[in-house]
Amino acid sequence: MSSSVQVVVIGAGPGGYAAAFLAADLGMQVAIVEKEANPGGVCLYRGCIPSKAFLHAAKIISEARHAKNFGIEYNTPHIDIDKLRDWKKSVVAKLTGGLGALARARKIKYFQGEASFLNSNTLKIKKADGSQEELTFEKAILATGSRPSMIPGIPQSPHIWDSTAALNLETIPENLLVVGGGYIGMELGTAYRELGSKVSVVEMMSGLLPGADRDLADVLNKRVKNLFTKVMLETKVAKMEAVADGVAVTFTDKEGKEFKENYNKVLVSIGRRPNSENLGLENTKVKLTPRGFVEVDDQRRTTDPNIYAIGDIAGDPMLAHKATHEGRVAAEAIAGHKVAFGPQAIPAVVFTDPEIAWCGLTELDAAKAGLDVTVAKFPWGASGRALTLDRQDGLTKLIIDTKTQRVLGVGIAGVHAGEMIAEGVLAIEMGALAKDLEMTIHPHPTLSETSMGAAEIFFGTSTDIFKPRK
Repeated sequence: MSSSVQVVVIGAGPGGYAAAFLAADLGMQVAIVEKEANPGGVCLYRGCIPSKAFLHAAKIISEARHAKNFGIEYNTPHIDIDKLRDWKKSVVAKLTGGLGALARARKIKYFQGEASFLNSNTLKIKKADGSQEELTFEKAILATGSRPSMIPGIPQSPHIWDSTAALNLETIPENLLVVGGGYIGMELGTAYRELGSKVSVVEMMSGLLPGADRDLADVLNKRVKNLFTKVMLETKVAKMEAVADGVAVTFTDKEGKEFKENYNKVLVSIGRRPNSENLGLENTKVKLTPRGFVEVDDQRRTTDPNIYAIGDIAGDPMLAHKATHEGRVAAEAIAGHKVAFGPQAIPAVVFTDPEIAWCGLTELDAAKAGLDVTVAKFPWGASGRALTLDRQDGLTKLIIDTKTQRVLGVGIAGVHAGEMIAEGVLAIEMGALAKDLEMTIHPHPTLSETSMGAAEIFFGTSTDIFKPRK
């Protein structure tokens, strides 16, 4: 069998379905090729959404325990792991089922299966039912995403998890080792700790969340030191051995000394790699980078004029919201619109407790580039709203061009930081000055006031903190 469309999207994650839906809305005949029965991708099925459902459950336990600080005590919670797992699955089913309905409403051809290029205008589709079909197209959008990276040479064992296995919620291990102190490891590690696991983390760098500024990461560091059994920094995993009830792990510390510990489960979270293999790209003009990403221009067009690429496969940062924006750019570019992907700020959020969020320029970026910036910080100990929440363990900071006073970066550490960072993104995208944030009336009492407060500190006129400008 064979058929033909104007645009085919390979992969239906947040970038893929956004591209397909917009292309259909713009009047094009569209097809999607996706392994799952409905759109959603890793984010909805095995990533962003199930992890946030899991983290929400963990946060409720954390807040119940924390409430004793102001006179409210609860009994130790009973955790029904089966019901929790079913609830998480129901959230995923509602969202993915809704996306399937939206695809049908747009009359998008949906192929459940896997695609590979025969040439720059033809795909071979292996369907889930075992049949095959050829699909010709005018333009294709690659949105095949990424998968967890694993440590070479580690044994195959049900006791060694990647992020997908950890989110299956099959069991709550007594002892869990998290390999990698990045955002995935920290999110899942803190969640399992709240559910009752004794959690240790090993990170080869000198601090957790290596990509974040240290003052933001330190807010989380202080909390996990009390939560986790061990935080092993500047330490590498030298060896893993499968044993009867778990995994024996040999470590090497910064001085070269080896030591060994046993764990019931080990979660390997050392990053992700793009899904650019087995797509038949060798039959096209598409070029890959040494890391396996697809080379794209500012319209997300590859080196093959008929093929575009978006999301994780198109390069860092590997974030769902970046993929969504790229997908819309690609669809508009195919439609002939004047459009380009050129954001000034892509927000990053670590959904731990406290949350860490940043956008635009970081202090680390500014230092490397030798830029003249001023960093204005507002500690949440001076926030009335933070005090009413008994969560003054937070910080809001602005990175400001010293000469022009333009806001170049924003960082927030604290509860609800992920909900607050969008104001910073808008400020950077609009070219806002520190004065714009200072003069914007924020509602009181809210955590959002801390952005205004940081701008006031830049000018040395803070109402809540006496810190004259030098």
